[in-house]
Amino acid sequence: MQLNHGSRSYTFDWRSRTYLMGILNVTPDSFSDGGRYDSVESAIVQAKRMRDQGADILDIGGQSTKPNAADVGLEEELHRVIPVVQALRSDPSFDSVAISIDTTKAAVAKAAIEAGGDMINDVSGAVFDPQMLNTVAELQVPIILMHLRGTPKTMQQLTDYEDLTGEIIGFLKARVAAAIGAGIAPDLIAIDPGIGFAKTAQQSVQLLQELAKFKVLNCPILVGTSRKSFIGKILNQDDPSQRIWGTAATCCGAIANGANILRVHDVAEMYDVIRVADAIWKP
Repeated sequence: MQLNHGSRSYTFDWRSRTYLMGILNVTPDSFSDGGRYDSVESAIVQAKRMRDQGADILDIGGQSTKPNAADVGLEEELHRVIPVVQALRSDPSFDSVAISIDTTKAAVAKAAIEAGGDMINDVSGAVFDPQMLNTVAELQVPIILMHLRGTPKTMQQLTDYEDLTGEIIGFLKARVAAAIGAGIAPDLIAIDPGIGFAKTAQQSVQLLQELAKFKVLNCPILVGTSRKSFIGKILNQDDPSQRIWGTAATCCGAIANGANILRVHDVAEMYDVIRVADAIWKP
């Protein structure tokens, strides 16, 4: 995948190594770090920290997607996200880092890309907003399509599957086809099985075990397990911030089974995990 935005250029060689996406939640209510980075100043400090720790991509989100999270209005999401993107892009030291926008709203996607963002990460698989795919096609930027049932408010009541992996592959196959049909180039599409979204703890483990099956879609695979509740269940650990090494184990499993991008809170620790795991599984 090649991204060219003005003076900025990013090349992602999915066969050579695993890429690290640092989570920057500019929200008051995200499950692990809500309220820590919800001012422009605190967000920039955290962005610099993750950049210096080895993040390839910063994923900026103004809407929490934790279970039972309420939807925020368009104006509020824009107010949270756009000033952070503008601040990062006004600092040339961030030119080496791609900026992803974690949103399900086409208007946010458009404004954020115009402000200096580079790609869109849509947890609904571009289902929530019928204008999302056309908007991304017009912007000519990459999109990450994730599997989700229902909404963050309802998803954990929608975990019944006859064929977990097969059904998720089917959903993502249809969304990739829709994206291509809207005019998005196939090499600008990535997929995410949505671990923890409308999945039980055991189903999240199963998806990691069966991740290689998603290669049939011929898209880069993003995996987001960072600090999630299924790790807490395994470790009997209620505090998300104490799930770092459990997250490290899931990252190793994801890389072994073909992940191309890992979305994480703890960049420094996972940077080392990725380097060693890549030496084993992507020599």
